[in-house]
Amino acid sequence: MDHLLIAEMVKPSVRVLDVGCGDGELLSLLEAERDVDGRGIELSQSNVNLCVAKGLSVIQGDADRDLTNFPDASFDYAILSQTLQATRRPRHVLEQLLRIGRHAVVSFPNFGHWRIRLHLLTEGRMPVTPNMPESWYETQNIHYCTIKDFLALCATVEAKVERSVALNAYGQRIGLGLPFSWQNLIGEQAVFLLTK
Repeated sequence: MDHLLIAEMVKPSVRVLDVGCGDGELLSLLEAERDVDGRGIELSQSNVNLCVAKGLSVIQGDADRDLTNFPDASFDYAILSQTLQATRRPRHVLEQLLRIGRHAVVSFPNFGHWRIRLHLLTEGRMPVTPNMPESWYETQNIHYCTIKDFLALCATVEAKVERSVALNAYGQRIGLGLPFSWQNLIGEQAVFLLTK
């Protein structure tokens, strides 16, 4: 899980927007550990209800459509944890994160990991892994990307990479100091801290 690393990247006592906040686990962690003024936006109404029951300030909304309603630089951090690959318009969503937040934190599963490559090569099918536990037809992932793909997107939208970390399936850091090509090969997940 990437939540502890994201919490480490966020400075204390800042304003945070958690986009696609799910059941509010990350937002709760940030409020408890980093004393942030946190807000969330979540597509699932049942998850919004769970968040509100926990005392979190979360609204129902769609990252693909509703981020345009937030003013420029209205948050110190706009976070998108394990959600980019499930958006219909990843470039638009990333541009909005960078507009809304002074910093953007984005994490995603890396479809360039060597096990995925090997499985595709030997089996000819999309794998099911601890990091991606659903079959391709059941997953919410609609845009499969690699670390290198994400770096290309960052260049396209002129985002500056402040920090990046590759993680294994258990959220442990790996490949520290290695070039992105190696992180792309051995990282099952990635977390990026970006600025405009």
